[in-house]
Amino acid sequence: MIKVNAMGDPCPIPVVKTKNAIKELKGNGQVETLVDNEIAVQNLTKMANQKGYGVFSEKIEEGKYRVVMTVGDISAEENTKTVCAPDSRGNKLVVISSYCMGKGDDELGAALMKAFIFALTQQDELPSAMIFYNGGARLTCESSPALEDIRSLEACGVEIMTCGTCLNHYNLSDKLKVGSVSNMYAIAEKMLEADLIIKP
Repeated sequence: MIKVNAMGDPCPIPVVKTKNAIKELKGNGQVETLVDNEIAVQNLTKMANQKGYGVFSEKIEEGKYRVVMTVGDISAEENTKTVCAPDSRGNKLVVISSYCMGKGDDELGAALMKAFIFALTQQDELPSAMIFYNGGARLTCESSPALEDIRSLEACGVEIMTCGTCLNHYNLSDKLKVGSVSNMYAIAEKMLEADLIIKP
């Protein structure tokens, strides 16, 4: 059994740590994950059910939960999957128009957006491209909290495009640190060609 300590880790870190531990099982075995909240338990249980793993959870004490996943045989196809495989992603486009995810509290929204971009790096199927415009243009620039994750996605073949007009508006033209400067014609063309557009 592989034991994972995800106590105090924000979403989606417990799921990511558990998925990485499951990969180490080589197809058979158990992973025990410790978390400190019920939402993490629910997220882990949902992931296990989606993957067809056996799952058991219990509350050990106040603020401490245990989730155990039992993994059976993993097909050869699953074993050969890689997040960098370009033929597995289709023509999915992620468009990000704000530094924050959702409306309400900006600090929370910024944390959610950072978590969303990190979660993208952990998916089995990556988007073909990501477009950043308006406030989202700040995420591809110097001092962005998501910069390393966006660079990781680019390294796996995801095309990163940032609106040039937006960079100029925010005085960030010389601060771009990942991907290329784009224009509205290219952005519109990319959106029209996409099979699926995802906007967090």
